[in-house]
Amino acid sequence: MPMFVVQKHRGKRLHYDFRLEMEGVLKSWAVPKGPSMDGSVKRLAVMVDDHDVVYADYEGVIPDGMYGAGPVMVWDRGDYENLKPDGFEKGRVEVLLKGEKLKGKFALVKMKAKGKGDTDKNWLLIKMKDEFEDREVDILDSAPDSVKSGRSLDEIGAEAPTEPPCDVRE
Repeated sequence: MPMFVVQKHRGKRLHYDFRLEMEGVLKSWAVPKGPSMDGSVKRLAVMVDDHDVVYADYEGVIPDGMYGAGPVMVWDRGDYENLKPDGFEKGRVEVLLKGEKLKGKFALVKMKAKGKGDTDKNWLLIKMKDEFEDREVDILDSAPDSVKSGRSLDEIGAEAPTEPPCDVRE
């Protein structure tokens, strides 16, 4: 079963990188407000460059001057089931996440570019209705720390910078 990871990352600004293992790489979206377990909430997810699969385990501080400089934590990880195998090409990815924090069905829906200057990299990350949906608890507040180390982003940010295990794929 393919893996997924969500990395909490304070680069230029705080965001969450939602990554799905597909076709030998991590397809990646930057989610400025982070994922939600509330099915009525739609979160902007901006597609970014693919990452090597080994990057999924990276937690540390990317040095100044490198792409994405700043602290990175493994906020969630697990396996997923692809519910629409041709969904990426068609602009609607549906997955069943089996993570430590995120569980159940999620959709990534590609938005259409509306006009000049618009990008085709904008998607929406949406929690689909299922038994794991939770409209009461904000999972970002209730479970803010790393599933890998148990540390906060500030604790990770206080350590010496370390280079990530790979370069971002262009």
